[in-house]
Amino acid sequence: MKKVLTLTILCCLLLITSHATPLQPATLTCEYMVNPLGIDTKTPRFSWTMNSTERNQLQSAYEIIVSDQMQELQQGKGDQWSTGKIISAQSMQVEYAGKRLQSFTKYYWRVRVVNQNNEASGWSDINSFETAILSATDWTAKWISDDSKNPAKDEDYYKEDRMPLLRKEFAAGKKIASARLYISGLGYYEAFLNGKKIGDHVLEPGFTTYKKQVLYSVYDVTAMLEKGNNVAGIMLGSGWWNPLPLRIFGRFDLRKIQQTGRPCVLAEIHITYTDGTKQTINTDDSWQTAPGPVIHNNVYLGEKYDARLEQKNWNTIGAGKAGWKNASITTGPSGILTAQIAPPIRITKIIRPVKINEQGKDTFIVDMGQNFAGVARIKVKGPKGTKITMRLGEDVWPDGRLNFMTSVATQLKSPGAGGPGAPDIAWQEDGYILKGSGTETWQPQFTFHGFRYVEIAGWPGKPTLADIEGMRMNSDVAQEGDFSCSNEMFNQLHKVIQWTFLSNIFSVQSDCPAREKMGYGADMVVSSNAFIYNYGMANFYTKAVRDFANEQQPDGGITEIAPFTGIADRGYGGDSGPMGWELGYSFLQKQLYDFYGDKQVIENNYPAFMKQMEFLQSKAKDDLFYWDIGDHEALDTKPDAFSASCFYYHHAKLAEEFAGILHEQDDSVKFAKLARNIKEAIISKYNVRNTGRFDNATQSAQTLALWYGLAPEKDSALAVLMSEYARHNMHLSTGIFSTKMMFDVLRENDRNEVAYTIANQKTFPGWGFMLANGATTLWETWAPTGTVYSQNHPMFGSVDEWFYRSLLGINPAAPGFQKIIIHPQPVSDLTRAKGSYQCMYGTILSDWKKSSNGFALHAVIPVNTTALVYVPCKENAVVMEGASKVTVARYEQGCAVVEVGSGEYFFRVGE
Repeated sequence: MKKVLTLTILCCLLLITSHATPLQPATLTCEYMVNPLGIDTKTPRFSWTMNSTERNQLQSAYEIIVSDQMQELQQGKGDQWSTGKIISAQSMQVEYAGKRLQSFTKYYWRVRVVNQNNEASGWSDINSFETAILSATDWTAKWISDDSKNPAKDEDYYKEDRMPLLRKEFAAGKKIASARLYISGLGYYEAFLNGKKIGDHVLEPGFTTYKKQVLYSVYDVTAMLEKGNNVAGIMLGSGWWNPLPLRIFGRFDLRKIQQTGRPCVLAEIHITYTDGTKQTINTDDSWQTAPGPVIHNNVYLGEKYDARLEQKNWNTIGAGKAGWKNASITTGPSGILTAQIAPPIRITKIIRPVKINEQGKDTFIVDMGQNFAGVARIKVKGPKGTKITMRLGEDVWPDGRLNFMTSVATQLKSPGAGGPGAPDIAWQEDGYILKGSGTETWQPQFTFHGFRYVEIAGWPGKPTLADIEGMRMNSDVAQEGDFSCSNEMFNQLHKVIQWTFLSNIFSVQSDCPAREKMGYGADMVVSSNAFIYNYGMANFYTKAVRDFANEQQPDGGITEIAPFTGIADRGYGGDSGPMGWELGYSFLQKQLYDFYGDKQVIENNYPAFMKQMEFLQSKAKDDLFYWDIGDHEALDTKPDAFSASCFYYHHAKLAEEFAGILHEQDDSVKFAKLARNIKEAIISKYNVRNTGRFDNATQSAQTLALWYGLAPEKDSALAVLMSEYARHNMHLSTGIFSTKMMFDVLRENDRNEVAYTIANQKTFPGWGFMLANGATTLWETWAPTGTVYSQNHPMFGSVDEWFYRSLLGINPAAPGFQKIIIHPQPVSDLTRAKGSYQCMYGTILSDWKKSSNGFALHAVIPVNTTALVYVPCKENAVVMEGASKVTVARYEQGCAVVEVGSGEYFFRVGE
């Protein structure tokens, strides 16, 4: 009987296996997130990847069901939305079109798909999304503060200013089913429930233009609540909302540029009991407040904390009542409250120091071994009242003393430069005063720094390596790409770029994490592709686009920086920025479309972009512009006027493309004509006929001309560029724009050997020179930084894009990578490159090896996509895939071009 039963089971399994569908839904996302907790869009977008054990799998149809009841979905019913079978290959950015979504509601959804052979999958696993606050009228809480006032005189801002604590006792009388906290605390906050910190986010909420938009977060606090009495506690910090009147670059007072105010908070705790009843605890004037131990804090200068002023057990039931008073209802910011869906800032790595040197009496220099962004955490034991100071910097002088000059806030290095009361030199410094109770552990809560070295003074005794840690912080973006190759310098450079990139995403993509911390448009133009190849940047860059839109000027101009800090260097009137920096607004929209298939961001921003185009056209002279910051940090003379007109042309081309995407036919025709006119005007003015030269014919000028397709004599223009490389001994002289563009031009014109030679240089100027001189993050300039320039700037990280696009050869041929190009470009000294990119459809892999016996390429193409794979080989060479000869579509650029569908492939040429 056992044998019969076993045989029956095996037959059933074989029958099931033989009828198994080759396509199954895998990762499901809503607004780019898996099971998001708090979204406030009324039409969320769904995407999914698919798995298959078979090749050439395409989706031909899908069906989505959505319900607010898990049981409904388990029975295959979608009472909120049921699409039925939709004949479509679309598996990303499918907009919800069901019943009107309600605030504070959890919805469940799943999908099933049909392949090209009309074979249906089973239903996916059940995923969820939870709405936050969909209407401003749904907020019932009030903004509250401790009713303190800011000083009347600028100099008094630098005096002690104790940050408020707030608390609320409340009872939860029944069994709890779920509980959520909705909170925004400006400038920064940390929230607690029954003495424990809520969540693992830091430096919340993200920096925005507060008069236009304020972010709030949602936390699941179900497990933290107790039946009976509970206490909610909130600490507030100044952040960007309550800045010092520090004159940025000696000129710009953020308090006069952004909406500011005293620290305040808006919060609601929503409790749902198992019997279906609900309870809400809101911030109002019944909350209690008292001054806390943070006695000063600023995003630039640092934080000071007096542990003697701690309120013992302040956020628990056992707190004392003395010194507390009722909070006050306050006005708060005027911006629209928006759920924060960009990745939160977290502590993403703990860094152990590598060395401590004693530097004079009572002073120690701690080397963390790595430049990064975050704070230092100390563990110390000593007498009450002991004052410890920590100055932070990126470098040391030859004698071992701290060189803090490269990280001084906005170059404020002389008395009076920062305004009344500002320090003569605005270095980064944190301070801690001991309470004298055992081992004390502390880290700043409301600031962040860029540093490698920490100068410690006032330590009781001598600190050890175990007494200090570096807390690396960054917006916690998902790792979506990886790269390695046989060139160890490139592998090291790739790691250095990762440290640089992560140092510069603190809700805005900054130029540097110490000196400026600002979101410059041009920096994002030149490095956003490299960021995207490495990290999931969709929601981060969607916020960046919104930041620029929030700062659009009344006449349509876009600011140089968003959120705006006052800098409008070589702009075009008012507070508009220069052309290459204004480009950040539309350029990021284009990247979100190309990499993520996001049409919605273009649609949402189209009216504002049209207003910007009207502004730019009104400022143009004969279809040209004549000034710009230009190719920032180029070593040769910058072709500023030429580059300004090129960037104007770029705006016009994007306007034409966006109009086409949105089927705005009249606009498409209009901007196509504008683009032609600009191109003709540029060529007429800057092309030196019959020479291939543009403007001053530097590497910058020639690269711009080729990248924008302006050269009537392309071969001649390319030859001039090659001669410029030769004149510089195969080193670059490019600035931030043309460095990015250089790699594209060389990749697209079959000059990857030249690109490799330039990228691989070990001497000045180049990345190898930085590494040889101890760089652990990228410098702001090609030259050694000395006392001025930052040592942690992402601008020249565009070389990492080349690693993916050229060495790995991974490129999109349709929005979201629905069509893929795998075109590795091996060079003489490189024997291997391996890497992947997680696109909207799944993982793309390119892994190749080159040897004397031939060439081998391992490629993976995600389900529901197709690809053109370029296999390097001689003309008419035989290409094998596994044991089979491949049908070659054509031979070009020294490659056999093979058309493939989804699946895993092993190509080889030679023995």
